[in-house]
Amino acid sequence: MILLSPAPSLSTERLCLRAPCAGDWPHWREFHLSERARFIGGGPQIKPSDSWRAFGHIIGHWVMRGWGMFVFTLKGDDTPLGMTGPWFPEGWPEREIGWTIWSPAAEGKGYACEAALAARDHAYQALGWNGTVSYIHPDNARSIALVERLGAARDGNAPVPEFDEPCLVYRHPAPDRIRETAT
Repeated sequence: MILLSPAPSLSTERLCLRAPCAGDWPHWREFHLSERARFIGGGPQIKPSDSWRAFGHIIGHWVMRGWGMFVFTLKGDDTPLGMTGPWFPEGWPEREIGWTIWSPAAEGKGYACEAALAARDHAYQALGWNGTVSYIHPDNARSIALVERLGAARDGNAPVPEFDEPCLVYRHPAPDRIRETAT
């Protein structure tokens, strides 16, 4: 497999997290052009050419920032299940931990939580972040449940990115707070 930018790989009990690669495009496209992507600016109304540009944005983030979202797979199977990780495109008010589940078969198994925890730990430890948020559409009940499972709390005073959709901001516990609750 050829990665498009040097990037670390992360591992959890069940998952491998790696940088996106060209072979992920068909999986992203299928997800992004479906109703499943309705909360991330995708869904059936998006044009395939815009989906291509969005995937380029994801890959380009690694080049521009030196870090970005990880594609996660089951150990021993490189089929992409979704994506999670640190995200901070130009114009975002704060650094974010985000996620998407590309495969309907991957939902409800805890993969997104497991992957997001590993990605957040990476952002705190390897990237030196001292805090992060997640931006979530108010109708996205599954992502709200996940972000709360990750220990984040709604921050009604936080600035939101400038895009056309409504957005809630959830603030994740700082690294020292995570360590305190783990002991």
